[in-house]
Amino acid sequence: MIVIIDFGSQYNQLIARRVRECRVYCQILPPDVSIAHIRSLKPSGLILSGGPSSIYEENSPKADPEIFNLGIPVLGICYGMQFMADALGGTVKRAGKREYGFAELNISKAEGIFKGIDPKTISWMSHGDSIEAMPKGFEMTASTENTEIAAACHPEKKLYGLQFHPEVEHTPKGKDMLKNFLFDVCGCKKTWTMKSFAKEATAQIRETVGDKKIILGLSGGVDSSVTALLIHRAVGKNLTCIFVDNGLLRKNEAEKLKKTLTQNLDINIRFVDASEDFLKALAGVTDPEKKRKIIGKIFMDVFEAEAGKIKDAEFLGQGTLYPDIIESVSAFGGPTAVIKSHHNVGGLPKNMKLKLVEPLKYLFKDEVRALGKEIALPEELIWRQPFPGPGLAIRVLGEITKERLDILREVDAVLLEEIRNNGYYKKLWQSFAVLLPIKSVGVMGDQRTYENITAIRAVTSKDAMTADWARLPHKLLAHISNRIINEVRGVNRVVYDISSKPPSTIEWE
Repeated sequence: MIVIIDFGSQYNQLIARRVRECRVYCQILPPDVSIAHIRSLKPSGLILSGGPSSIYEENSPKADPEIFNLGIPVLGICYGMQFMADALGGTVKRAGKREYGFAELNISKAEGIFKGIDPKTISWMSHGDSIEAMPKGFEMTASTENTEIAAACHPEKKLYGLQFHPEVEHTPKGKDMLKNFLFDVCGCKKTWTMKSFAKEATAQIRETVGDKKIILGLSGGVDSSVTALLIHRAVGKNLTCIFVDNGLLRKNEAEKLKKTLTQNLDINIRFVDASEDFLKALAGVTDPEKKRKIIGKIFMDVFEAEAGKIKDAEFLGQGTLYPDIIESVSAFGGPTAVIKSHHNVGGLPKNMKLKLVEPLKYLFKDEVRALGKEIALPEELIWRQPFPGPGLAIRVLGEITKERLDILREVDAVLLEEIRNNGYYKKLWQSFAVLLPIKSVGVMGDQRTYENITAIRAVTSKDAMTADWARLPHKLLAHISNRIINEVRGVNRVVYDISSKPPSTIEWE
């Protein structure tokens, strides 16, 4: 396995993805992790991530320098390289010229991490500081026009530093560099698969829960469904799933999911209609973070009420994924910037009586789908597009009322019907509609209208950490718009969202 030290880069998840794509397991740990804990994991190597700080700033994150004396290879990326240089006696200063974006990399030593890489290749830079003097024993291995020491290594200790980001797609040979580090330098083997993960996760759940009862919120999405099946494999009938109808679901979704879940999963499932409680609490609330907190609180109130009916229920299962943690807080409390709170992460009360079990919290969505196939989850559930925990509450921008929810349900139903009928459902990461808190003037039947605007959002992505707007055919978009305006009362304008992530997020709230 590989340990990744989180210095705060938003690219951390990409480093983890690249390692896992090579079928090597990895864990992300904070800078203040103890040397004893790292030793206990027996890693084959360490990767030090990038980060937004400058090493010479007073509160910049730093790891224990003893990591360089563990006798295992270390790869420092961007800030990670600068930390390595500083900790071992080198000098890091503000660069004369900042370097952001593409840069031609001139490799002077095609060994180790650069084995088999052309002498000139493209790299993706993102730094305002540079290494001015290397520590003793290090040698420069690559440079760019603006950065003299763009890569360096200590061959004897197998310490490597890259000022650029090999984990991003913009560094074409970055994956090859990481493979060189994993296999040639660290001696890793391709042993991590969803089959091995399923086996280990099941054993861990069984050990954690024992003969106690566990309850789980089952939404019908792939995350909660895989979690439910995985936990069921571990504890059997000691698992009780609860499907909560919060009144924020899509058109006929509660009925469809109830049928699908009961037909396909041999698991205890209770169905609870709490829609009135959610809508009453959300009345007049427009702030998206407040919406999430309110929904999370009521969600947990319902769960704790149900837990009281189940003797010995001590655990709550959740389908939290790694991107949820990355966007809400840095993994394990590291320094990554908070983007937004997630229902699974930010909505839980501090006095919650149930202990959490989150078997998927280090997995990405595509890995969860692969895991679903491994444990024989039905295709219909595996390929269901992601749907947020707060549901339509964060797709009805502004005030939430039953009338506005019903309008959005009808719009969303038309959109998804056309997306499916035209063969795009599995090709897209998500496709959904948003009801905007503004109205516009229109003309229908020679009459002036002043009605709602709805936005269509369709994106392609691998893991939700980055996403691009889908280039749907204009003819299809025109047809969808025409149907929505003609069939849904209360809407007279349709717009299409053509923003990528970053800088936007996939959901609007």
